Amino acid sequence: MNLQQLHHFVALAETGNFRKTAERLNMTQPPLSVSIRRLEKDLGVVLFSREVGGVKLTAAGASVLEQARSALFFIQQVRDVARAVTTGEGGCLRVGFIGSATFALMPRLMPIYRQRFPRVRLELQESVTETILTLVNDRVLDVGLIRYPIYRACEVTIEKVEFDTLAVALPLDHPLAKQDPVPLHTLAGEPFILYSKSAVPNLHTMVIEIFQQANLFPNVVQETVQIQTVLGLVESGLGIALVPSLAGRYAMGRIALRKLSGAINPNTGIALAYRPDLETAVGRRFREMVKEVAASKG
Repeated sequence: MNLQQLHHFVALAETGNFRKTAERLNMTQPPLSVSIRRLEKDLGVVLFSREVGGVKLTAAGASVLEQARSALFFIQQVRDVARAVTTGEGGCLRVGFIGSATFALMPRLMPIYRQRFPRVRLELQESVTETILTLVNDRVLDVGLIRYPIYRACEVTIEKVEFDTLAVALPLDHPLAKQDPVPLHTLAGEPFILYSKSAVPNLHTMVIEIFQQANLFPNVVQETVQIQTVLGLVESGLGIALVPSLAGRYAMGRIALRKLSGAINPNTGIALAYRPDLETAVGRRFREMVKEVAASKG
């Protein structure tokens, strides 16, 4: 018994006529008759009773018909899944993302992606840039949304998709909140919230370099990992911080966000991290959509 025989059997059951079935299947009657006889022999039952003008399902044939249709349906499902994975329209996609990607990029991206690719199973993992880079490199993740620039050698390919600069985050009632921009030198003695050097080395390094350009060093009172946490600590009055301006805008009304003057403010933003040598079709489709959505921001 094979799939072709099942296909012939279902078609004949639906038409009840060898000639019509042969025309429907674009074949001649003799090989169709041979296919049905072989299927009956393989199953050990008579599937059709031959009558004048056509055929009629036997009791055994009627029972087999339901199962044959199910078998053909599931085989088609297997084919569809295989085709979807090959074209990037299905399969599993493992995405790592930094917390600040949820402020602007992901809320725009994910509804469009889910609408276009409903058959893709998404596995999302929030983490920090360093961890995401390692997981992408080790093939645990297919693609990552990370913070750039990166201050270490990395075999993973990086593509910038969202551009930004650092801004000064202040409690609403802070005296410096009345200034815009805020001069760098006025931050030197302020209680400062800094990013963890071990967990977030890129943002940590960026902030330290900004201060060192002016021979200054921040008065660090707290180190933390996530930008969301930094914003919350600023709101609570624990200190001030330098944060990506796009992330800071989503805390407006709870903190004061001001431009920074008196320093070379390096470009930052969100980038895609992936391995071209291991990229799947579903990963490529996701990467293309990230760039499309990021480019249509305005």
